[in-house]
Amino acid sequence: SREFGVVKRPEMEDLLRRTERRQVRLRADVTAHLTEGRGLSRPPGPFEECEIQFSTRMGNSLTRSLESTEQRLRNTKEAYRPQVLEWLDSSNAVHHKVSSVKLNRLIFQPYPSELVFQNFTPSQTYSLPLLLRNNDKPVRLELQDSEQFYVLGPENGSSKVAPEMAALFTVFFTPQENKDYHYRLVCVTQRERFEIPVRAVGPRAVLDFQDEICLPVCPVKASTEKTQLVRNIGKSKAKFKLHTQRPFSVTPSSGTLDVGEILQVTVLFQPTTVGDHRQELRLHYHTGEDVYISLCGTCKELKIQLETDFLMLKNTYINMTDTQTVSLTNESDVPLRYRWAVWRSQKQEDLEEKGTFQCEFDPSAIHHLPLLSGSLQKCRSQDCLLALSLSCITVEPMEGEIFPNTTAQFKIVFQPQEAILYQHTIYCDVTGRESRLPLTIQGEGLGPDLQLNYALIDMKNVFIGDRDRYEVQLSNKGPIDSPFRFLSSDTTFGRCFSVSPEEGVVPPRACQIVEVTFQSHILGSFIEDLLLTVTGQPRPPTLTFRGCVIGPTFHFNVCELNFGDVAFGFPATVTCTLFNTSFVPLTFALRVLGDGSEFPSVSGAKQVSDLSLKNWRGHAAQGPPVEFTVSPAAGSVRAMSDETIEVTLCSNTVRSYRLVLVVDVEDVEKETYLPINARSDTFPSEGHSNMHSAECLNTSKVAAN
Repeated sequence: SREFGVVKRPEMEDLLRRTERRQVRLRADVTAHLTEGRGLSRPPGPFEECEIQFSTRMGNSLTRSLESTEQRLRNTKEAYRPQVLEWLDSSNAVHHKVSSVKLNRLIFQPYPSELVFQNFTPSQTYSLPLLLRNNDKPVRLELQDSEQFYVLGPENGSSKVAPEMAALFTVFFTPQENKDYHYRLVCVTQRERFEIPVRAVGPRAVLDFQDEICLPVCPVKASTEKTQLVRNIGKSKAKFKLHTQRPFSVTPSSGTLDVGEILQVTVLFQPTTVGDHRQELRLHYHTGEDVYISLCGTCKELKIQLETDFLMLKNTYINMTDTQTVSLTNESDVPLRYRWAVWRSQKQEDLEEKGTFQCEFDPSAIHHLPLLSGSLQKCRSQDCLLALSLSCITVEPMEGEIFPNTTAQFKIVFQPQEAILYQHTIYCDVTGRESRLPLTIQGEGLGPDLQLNYALIDMKNVFIGDRDRYEVQLSNKGPIDSPFRFLSSDTTFGRCFSVSPEEGVVPPRACQIVEVTFQSHILGSFIEDLLLTVTGQPRPPTLTFRGCVIGPTFHFNVCELNFGDVAFGFPATVTCTLFNTSFVPLTFALRVLGDGSEFPSVSGAKQVSDLSLKNWRGHAAQGPPVEFTVSPAAGSVRAMSDETIEVTLCSNTVRSYRLVLVVDVEDVEKETYLPINARSDTFPSEGHSNMHSAECLNTSKVAAN
């Protein structure tokens, strides 16, 4: 008996003798129980191999702990693979043979897979049978010493089981206290070493949960609950924890319950998707056991729609408001919660809170509101509800509750800040609808309506240097102020414009005069736009100036200067008048084109009066003398005035003159000409004219002396 770990006691002698005598009958009873408990189609023979269904998980309902040891054995219908402690190398064995049993099956097949004693009384002895089936090679048992457990082997008294044989062992248990006990029963083959667990379960707490809790049908995003009264029907105080997963939750999540006490447990069902939902409620005892209760619930969607999914707002001027309403009706029998959001789904909203969501940019002409650039202003009203404010569009209330068979009105306030087209889609997250209800809002902001009384001013010809002034009227046709500002273009003629005042504000329905001044010192044609910017007006009117800058206009009172026949050495003077017909002063310079450039011509009077002149200078000169004198040769004529010009010819040559008087005007590149005609031809013989004239003048000079 020491081989099986048996501790002899006087009070057990009679029990051991009765057990040995009943060995054969006990084997038959266990075989019959094995056949009935596993639900086999036919009972196996005493040496026929039984295909036991292995399970990777034992039953976990603690209600079995209320059964006696014999009841638990009768209700055991499954067997699982025992834990392999070690794989052995049998290649060096003396009589080693290759096993015919596959590796996924054990050579040694026990039943039951685990021996459990429960609901025991201290100092009393209990027993359980253990059937061992050897499928291949001899099997040996390793028993550990214990004061509570001992094993009674088969009739031959050996701890070994021959191949293809089954042996019936009896495990006895005598507890000393009402607590948990554990015992190791190790089986060794040539290929493996595994353990058959033997344990005694002490008093346990048992909470009488239902195996399945079904909750009422629930609208999506709503909640239903079910409360169950749970009693501790076990034999020990219960310290437990409850845990489940969404969409279910449970309260309380933990607690303590004495034997016979009752606790109220509430399961809450909050689905966010339509359909059937199932989860497990895990009941964990402080003793380490887990019990799983099935939770089930069905979620449905209600027929809820906004009054419209597209709202066109009225065109509204900047900083003014337009208010419209949208309604949502609750035709169900349950109250509905709603909340306005800027995101299509809760997933996108969660990503935005984490700062990982990326919004695609739409480069279209329509201005999409920045999704979260406008702050979610908490504008509390009398009902303490929030308002969703996105840039220029505000929805209020932002969240709230709609009672059954009532309608909620939402106020949409549009206050544009720019004269652009606004379009944005917001979403109503409402109970009873799985997806959020979209509402597209579109409205156009209108800027100031500032108009000009002229679109084009034709300046025509403008005198160079002249300062021209034009009055332009700005008219505000709209109901809001029109802040304006004029800017000149940075071009050649654009820099010649100036505006007074350059900026200002035209009140609603009022006018303002603006003076535009133009002065240019450059000739040429031009077309220039004055840049008028109006704050809030995307397309302000354009003011265009067109014209041509010309030089001063003038003319002479004669078409030519005709000296006729002039005497040699006798000055002749012709006068003319220069008229300035422009509105700017005329600065001029006069010169005779084709006149000599060496030295002034000598008049006859000077030749006679000057005794030092022995010869006629004009006669002895090598180059042509300067014979014409203009007075004044340069000057300025006031606007719309005239100037008398004297041109004197003192001829020192005998010839015909066909010259021009050139008028050079300041800032005008083009020259103006006045023809000059004269003839110095006193004597018929042209070859002796100069000599004869000189002799006559010399004779006169001698007579004078």
